[in-house]
Order: sequence, then C-alpha cells, then structure tokens
Amino acid sequence: MDHYLDLFMSYLAVERGLARNTLDAYGRDLARYLAWLQAQGVNHPDAISAPILLRFLTHLKDEGLAPRSRSRALVALRTFHKFLISERLCTVNPTGQIAAPRSLAPLPKTLSPSDVESLLASPKGEGHLAARDRAMLEILYATGLRVSELVTLKLSDLQLDVGYLTAFGKRSKQRIVPLGTAAIDELRTYLIAARPRFDRTGSAAFVFLNRSGEGLTRQGFWKIIKRRAREAGIYRNITPHTLRHSFATHLLENGADLRSVQAMLGHADISTTQIYTHVTRERLRQIHAQHHPRG
Repeated sequence: MDHYLDLFMSYLAVERGLARNTLDAYGRDLARYLAWLQAQGVNHPDAISAPILLRFLTHLKDEGLAPRSRSRALVALRTFHKFLISERLCTVNPTGQIAAPRSLAPLPKTLSPSDVESLLASPKGEGHLAARDRAMLEILYATGLRVSELVTLKLSDLQLDVGYLTAFGKRSKQRIVPLGTAAIDELRTYLIAARPRFDRTGSAAFVFLNRSGEGLTRQGFWKIIKRRAREAGIYRNITPHTLRHSFATHLLENGADLRSVQAMLGHADISTTQIYTHVTRERLRQIHAQHHPRG
C-alpha cells in the first residue's frame, strides 16, 4: 500500500501543485489510514469496502479526534481513492456513500482594537530587532497576510510609493494588497535603519531577516508574536492568524464589503470569508445582551 501512497503524493505535488503544508496534512492522514489497514490485514485497495472505511473513521473518533479533524481525514481518503480509480489501480471506491462527520466550524479568535494597539506597540526602543518586529506586526495587521506570505515577502514585492505590496498565496496565486500609512512608515524605518544590520552582504532577497541574515521561518515568527503578546500584557493564545482574523473582522465591523475583504485575504471562495460575518453578528449579540435593559 505504501507504493500507492507514494504515487498519490507525487501526483499531488507535481500535477496539482499543492502547498507543502497541505501535502504534509494529506501525508499524515493517509499514513495513519494505511497503517490501520495493514493492522487489519488489508493489503490492496480493492479489498477496502465501505464498512472497513467506516470502522477506520470510528477508530479515529475513539482516539479522540474532533469532527473537524475526521472530516479533513475523510477528504484525504476520498481524494486518494478517486486517484486510484482514475489511474486504474483499483476498481472500488469505498468513500462514495459516506458522509462527513457533522461539525460546527469554530468562530475565528480575534483581538479587540485596543489589544491590537497594545500588541503593535509592544516592540519598544530603537534597536534593529524592535524595528523589524514593529514592521512585521504592522504589516500583518494592515494586510491580513498569512504568516507564510509574510516570511516569504521579497523586496521586489513592495511598491511603497503607491502603497501596495504583492502577496503570493496558496498555489502561488498573486494578489495586490494595500498598505496603510502606519505600516508604510514602520516598514520604511525598518528598511533604512534596521534591515542593513541583518543583511550584512546586501544580497538577501527577503524583506524580513533573522539574526543570521536569512529569511525568517514560520516557526521563528510564531515565537516573536507570542513574546510580543506577553510584553503587551496579552496572555491568551495568540498566533499569526489571530491578526489575520482581526484584520478581516475589524474591516467588516467598520463597513467594508465582503467582496473587498475576500480579495484582500486571497480567499478563492467567498463562503470562506463569510465566517467573519458570523463573528461580527456574535459580537453584536453580546453587546446587546450586555447593554440592553432587557438583554
């Protein structure tokens, strides 16, 4: 069965061009699936029936996987079995009549505008590390970039004179995102006064660099934002996506239309963006309950 998995992962990487994070998720789900099948004595795709697949999904539930994680695993299994059929590697697709586990997507976690201000102000001082971190946080909140888009941002992607940057999202989709005045000012300060301290050879392509003059990793930025959140007195769990969620929610709360927010976030489907309208409605409900005499 491992041979079929190797063929499938090559197909996803080469023909469908999926991102590394997506490939890793598929690989983890399918490796768990194939290991379970092997333990059941199943060694060929044609031997996998719908009852066997249901037993695997039950096994995932018994292991404590949430409905959302089980739904993601079922997507991987469906794609895998469709691939086997299309390549004529088997004749049976056991996923056809199996419905995804029901789950309510959790609402995105956001920061209040005052918490955002505290976070953006947390890198204090005139040092080059503080200047870099201020610029990164300002850009993340000003644009709603994904962390992967932020750390791979190149100097050639910046058009500061006209107030834009070019982001490359999932499947290398390109989009133009406007920058606010505050983000442009912090970015200019970083580029002029601080970035040369990191890029000692003057040859680095990435905008944001680590102490060694190399591009930051996603993990490196996660550590930075968590440290800066603690310095700002924010002790709840903060991730780079928290600022992306806050960016979208605050735009909608202040009157932005859904299509514009979709374009800035780089969502292929507007239904993905609509989750933020649920966030704003829930916040209005809480305000009503808290402040209305009969709330």
